[in-house]
Amino acid sequence: MDNKIETTAEAAEAAAIPRVHEVHADPEAAQQSEGLKAAVGKPVDDKSPAQWAYERMILYIRNFEAQLDNTQEVAMGFTGGQAGVMRIEGIGYFDPDIVTFYGRDADGAKTQQIQHVTQLNVLLRAMPKPQADSPPLRIGFRLAQDLDEES
Repeated sequence: MDNKIETTAEAAEAAAIPRVHEVHADPEAAQQSEGLKAAVGKPVDDKSPAQWAYERMILYIRNFEAQLDNTQEVAMGFTGGQAGVMRIEGIGYFDPDIVTFYGRDADGAKTQQIQHVTQLNVLLRAMPKPQADSPPLRIGFRLAQDLDEES
């Protein structure tokens, strides 16, 4: 047990830093959330619920894409609905509490999903690329790059 004494400032800072934790059945499995906490810039209290959800979704998408091979791209499904799966082409937020996903469905139709942060349930899924001979679209990299530019 660690009996470390913290100053008030250290305690406040620790409370503002986001916590990430996960456990896998395979003890050798890579931690999917590795680097998520360090990648988020300002304290949670300085962000709207929409911005906070948006930034964490970007980090999860980027980490998910890192596990894909060159024949796959990231797509998402929404739990509890019949909307199907959407190939992710963009995400955004509208303060204080709306997150928006842009993409195409399995038939290639343009799709936009708008969700309140309290209703956010997303399933990330690997899908085959629409054109096998084209490089995979990696939206997570572009989204993370945008986060770095904002910080």
